[in-house]
Amino acid sequence: MSPLYGAALALKKQLFAWGWLKRNHLESTVISIGSVSAGGAGKTPVVLMLAGILRHRGYAVRILTRGYKRSSEMIARVEPFDDARWHGDEPVLLAQRSGVPVYVGADRYQAGMMAEQGEPSEKLVVHLLDDGFQHRRLARDIDIVLLTQEDVEDTLLPAGNLREPLEAIAQADVVVLREDEADTLRSVVDGLSHSKGRPSIWIIRRRLSLGEGGEVTLPTMPFAFCGIARPENFTRMLAAQGYEAMQTVAFEDHHAYDEDDIARLMQQARAVEANGFVTTEKDAVKLTPTLRDRLETVGPIVVARLCVELLDEKQALEQLVALVGRLDRRRRQGR
Repeated sequence: MSPLYGAALALKKQLFAWGWLKRNHLESTVISIGSVSAGGAGKTPVVLMLAGILRHRGYAVRILTRGYKRSSEMIARVEPFDDARWHGDEPVLLAQRSGVPVYVGADRYQAGMMAEQGEPSEKLVVHLLDDGFQHRRLARDIDIVLLTQEDVEDTLLPAGNLREPLEAIAQADVVVLREDEADTLRSVVDGLSHSKGRPSIWIIRRRLSLGEGGEVTLPTMPFAFCGIARPENFTRMLAAQGYEAMQTVAFEDHHAYDEDDIARLMQQARAVEANGFVTTEKDAVKLTPTLRDRLETVGPIVVARLCVELLDEKQALEQLVALVGRLDRRRRQGR
């Protein structure tokens, strides 16, 4: 089925290129953060990082996101402690961590229109389009694409996890590489050619922060669970910090936890004599107070926060302004 998927994808791209499918434009700058894979590249931490950088540099940031596997179909602003089942786990996490307005909707253009009408600002507004590389209905000023070694070794859906061929990376303005994979993947990016030229390369450093605010005592024998696209990365990063789980249970990506799941986790944790749990932020936002209370009868729940930082933040910002001149706040002040 992968060749059929690839053919349908190529046709859709061509329809946009011919103008038969319409791209909608927002008034403010749109920066898309995406990947070629269906999940697991680490887009959410990069969105949070950029939101923090731009916000502290004086921009008014708005995040536009889809809310995959949410129960609601409405376009709405997401508040930090909204129901993750209703809006989706990633939108709620973004609202909790970013400190900027977050809007959710399958139609990101309509979500952006709501943001522009409902969030007036005297500052320069920047929309961050979460997981937007394949969302061609909304025009963007900059495409930032994450690339991992797993992507390079993967194949197209449905056989693999890639939503489009690796060659699509060449259409990006910026490619983000992890520090530990940068030397290997630079040659992959350099080997791609496109009429617009080679994309710029940003290098990020990733780390796990265990516990919320450092107030939780880390279990000495933790039981790990997660519902993310690439669970092996979670356990690998835990082990790299010397924090190995007694056992790990992996659910499907964006899994919604219920009473049966919690009962199963408690039973398995007790079977291996674990004295607490460790999970990801994306999973933690889906645990209701009742579910958390039940898990804590076994031991404390540690939330592992994935944080990223740019190795050269100043250069990255200069490149953004060079790509989109209206991001230069000095021009606005000069008028």
